[in-house]
Amino acid sequence: METRTNRASSQVILGLLVIGMGVLFLLDNLDILDFHRAIGFWPVVFVAAGAIVLSGDGPRSGNVTGLALIALGVLMMLGRLGLFHISWAMIWPLLLIGLGGLILYRTLGPGRVARPNMVDASGDETVVDVVAILGGVERRVRTQTFLGGEITAIMGGCALDLRESSILKEAVLNVFTIWGGINIKVPPDWTVVLNGTPLMGGFSEKTAAAPDAGKRLVIRGYAIMGGVEVRN
Repeated sequence: METRTNRASSQVILGLLVIGMGVLFLLDNLDILDFHRAIGFWPVVFVAAGAIVLSGDGPRSGNVTGLALIALGVLMMLGRLGLFHISWAMIWPLLLIGLGGLILYRTLGPGRVARPNMVDASGDETVVDVVAILGGVERRVRTQTFLGGEITAIMGGCALDLRESSILKEAVLNVFTIWGGINIKVPPDWTVVLNGTPLMGGFSEKTAAAPDAGKRLVIRGYAIMGGVEVRN
């Protein structure tokens, strides 16, 4: 389960960013600072978003994307300062390279060691590891000992159906989406706990009140210009 320290650090960075923007707008309205010129450095938002992702304990793919967001923001700010020329003709090939690197990292990178109890006695998977990049993935899980896993959706979508599954006590599902969407369906007797951080995106829980059956699904991660929805 995500520690309070990791979650608090990402919220602190987000809070400081919002406060800083408010202070700058206030100084501009008081004619103390010409903030309209500073707006040209809006790529700092990418740097802040990357820092928030890196400060948390999210999916492995989130760490790579956090570094990519920081790098993109720095390059764009250098371009604004006239120290480095960057155009969209350069950005989209870099995005393709980044996506390819992310796919390789998710496939061959650290953390890909097979985890124990990946399948139960009936052969159903107990841990999910789903990646949707520039496409869609639909997955149905029927195991009675669901343990959690990871879902990554980048400019794509993932639909995970857990309504025929069960949890012994608690399962943790790490999610990460940027310009994409993740839809999760759970049984009516599960208690869902959302510990996600939205960045120009959103987390939505549309489940009915569940009885106290001792089955808890903890969902943590990031939704950057994307959405995560949980429903029965």
